[in-house]
Amino acid sequence: MPESVVDLASLNPAQREAVLCTEGPLLVLAGAGSGKTRVLTHRIAHMIGDEGVRPWQVLAITFTNKAAAEMRERLGTLLPGGTRGMWVCTFHAMGVRILREDAELLGYRPNFSIYDDDDSKRLVKAIMADLDIDPKQFPLNMVRSKISAAKNALVSPEEMAGQASDPPTEKAARVYAELERRLLRANAMDFDDLLVNTLALFERHPEVLARYQDRFLQISVDEYQDTNHVQYKITNLLAQKHQNLMVVGDDDQSIYSWRGADIQNILDFEHDYPAAKVVKLQQNYRSTGHILAAANAVVANNSKRKPKRLFTEEGQGEPIHAYQASDERDEGRWIAAECEKLHTQGTSYNDMAVFYRTNAQSRVLEDMFLRAGVPYKIAGGTRFFDRAEIRDVMAYLKLVVNPADDVSALRVVNVPRRGIGATSVKKIQAYAARNGLSFFEAAQACVAEAGLLSPKVRNALAAWTSGILEARAYDGELSRVVEMIIEKSGILTALEAESTVEAASRAENIKEFLLIASEFAEDHDDVAATLESLAQLREAGALDANEAQEAEELGLLEEPPAQDPDEVGQLSFFSDLDVPAPVVPKEAAAVEPVASAMLPAFMEWLALRSDLDSLSGQTSAVTMMTIHSAKGLEFPVVFVAGLEEGLFPNLTYDADPAKLEEERRLAYVAITRARQRLYLTYAATRRTYGSTQANPRSRFVNEIPESDIRLVGVGSAGFGGTGWEKRGDRRGTYGSGQGSDMYGGAVFGSRTRSTGGSVAARPASAVRKDEKKAAETFQAGDRVSHKTFGAGVVLAAEGDVIEVRFSKSGQTKKLMKGFAPIVKIAN
Repeated sequence: MPESVVDLASLNPAQREAVLCTEGPLLVLAGAGSGKTRVLTHRIAHMIGDEGVRPWQVLAITFTNKAAAEMRERLGTLLPGGTRGMWVCTFHAMGVRILREDAELLGYRPNFSIYDDDDSKRLVKAIMADLDIDPKQFPLNMVRSKISAAKNALVSPEEMAGQASDPPTEKAARVYAELERRLLRANAMDFDDLLVNTLALFERHPEVLARYQDRFLQISVDEYQDTNHVQYKITNLLAQKHQNLMVVGDDDQSIYSWRGADIQNILDFEHDYPAAKVVKLQQNYRSTGHILAAANAVVANNSKRKPKRLFTEEGQGEPIHAYQASDERDEGRWIAAECEKLHTQGTSYNDMAVFYRTNAQSRVLEDMFLRAGVPYKIAGGTRFFDRAEIRDVMAYLKLVVNPADDVSALRVVNVPRRGIGATSVKKIQAYAARNGLSFFEAAQACVAEAGLLSPKVRNALAAWTSGILEARAYDGELSRVVEMIIEKSGILTALEAESTVEAASRAENIKEFLLIASEFAEDHDDVAATLESLAQLREAGALDANEAQEAEELGLLEEPPAQDPDEVGQLSFFSDLDVPAPVVPKEAAAVEPVASAMLPAFMEWLALRSDLDSLSGQTSAVTMMTIHSAKGLEFPVVFVAGLEEGLFPNLTYDADPAKLEEERRLAYVAITRARQRLYLTYAATRRTYGSTQANPRSRFVNEIPESDIRLVGVGSAGFGGTGWEKRGDRRGTYGSGQGSDMYGGAVFGSRTRSTGGSVAARPASAVRKDEKKAAETFQAGDRVSHKTFGAGVVLAAEGDVIEVRFSKSGQTKKLMKGFAPIVKIAN
């Protein structure tokens, strides 16, 4: 057998079996940390390098841009000959590419806008106001959720209205119908539309489907357990002809049913494809033996799963630590103290993560971390791109690319303030509705039509519309074009004129945005795209004569209908961002060129970013996030907080066996994020929403074998379902002196004792007295003492923040003086 281009000897037996299976349907059940990306990339490299599959015949679908970029990078290393023409992208990015070429068949123009969550929310809000639907009685998020569920279930507005059995659904159906009409008029699609319209294109136009079926001989789908109904149908249609479909996933990590993911898609794969081969990847390369034993034991209690058992050859490692706190504040104190201890011993803050079931749990944890001076970051919080001034800039850029975008036009028509008030905007909207125009077209018409608006408003409107048209004529480097558009909008000038601290901060954010545009241009300036059409590849000389002839015979080099080859825009700059540059026909715009050739690509990159893609690890800080957000990540040290019945598993899921099983899968995901150390915490009492509850510890903790877990601190006494149960040393260290007594005393001004299974927390009044004492005046040079870090010297004090260098560790920390347990000592 000739030598393979991939190192098959580096794969374990199950991985090698999956890589070598390249014909027919294949289901790879990939347990957590089992090297599924390695299998995916090696299998594609093997097909191209050893079996003669062309790169442009491969479609690999991932669920995040980050995963796609990682896959492309690995393939680039494995295949020195290149991967040009291969589609490695998310479902949404694939939909964008397909719709850019054939959207006209559905009534859209190729330069359609993509509405992100904020754009969609603004549009639905406007529709509800126009339809006189009270948002207090029918909340905006509820209406949007019902519409999204209907779209992903392939239910039309008319069907939704006919099936409506309650007022909320009836109102949502009315909004849904108007939403579809306005999106089409604005030449825009929301995220749901990218998938639904792709499916509609395939179902209504078999010739389009056939073109992609003929092109993609090999299809791989990652995270198959997370696919929804629309993604499932698209996948099966594309694979229908050749049946060379590989799906990779883990039913034990299916945790997104609330957003449409259907675990049955992976459980029923063998039913859908009776000839399917099944390979289980069970060797874990991430976690230690104790952690894997816990994960196996917990998830084994689910009935709706494919049996598998993770194992490792890396040793048992440390047992799992479980700590029972007196309350949620003691829980936060202990976690913060443990993080600081680990950091003192040499573990980076970046290597630690704290997971929780609900976002509401983060408040107390943040409070305790502030008191301890432990740096942290919240994943999934308010992001840079969600700030108002950045969204304003992005709206201007969208409007330059697509003037028919009503949502963007309405957002910035009076930003910065130029005297175009709500009354004038309503007049323009009414004019647009009467004449079947976009808001921007109506604004242009209103400038020319005397009497409708005041001269002052007409002048302001004329400056705004002409500015957009001028911006469309800009050409040159992306960063310069973005800078010119921002300059023409007047946003930055207006902020700088305010001369306030807040305005200066917002102006700095816009300047940071300019740097992002520059970095994007630098990183993606190579035209070697991954999503070109075969016709583009031929024109670029990327196909050799044999490949071109083969594609020609299959009819794959024909241009898509309704698109003249002379009108094809510049090739995509999306070599590692999943999304191609839009193809813009010349007649689609009154002014050419439409700004920078890279501007549409830049805007789509921004629109398709996800929370996980934007998670940055550049600053040293403990990461806090919900367990749902942690999917796909791993950390050397993981804390899972709030493991109590009613909180995790969530009380609302207890009566539904299917939802309870998903809660258990969520626990499995949390456990398997840890590489070396895992800490589980729960509280004897917890204040939630104004009331104090005492719930038994989570069944998920009880399902972990005693040999793999050690109880420490208060929790060493045990806590049963009926109350306190003294269990002595049966499962760990009893009265070990760990927990809040760490470092020899009450860490944060509140001592918790671990004796006899009882909890003796200091009264709240005593804690408040300590906090009041801590909130005194400090200045540079003061000697201070911190209950955790010991003695130190104040380097600077500004407002509520003091900067202290501690003698024992030599570390410098910034602390909140009203929160940190720190006092001045005599010089």
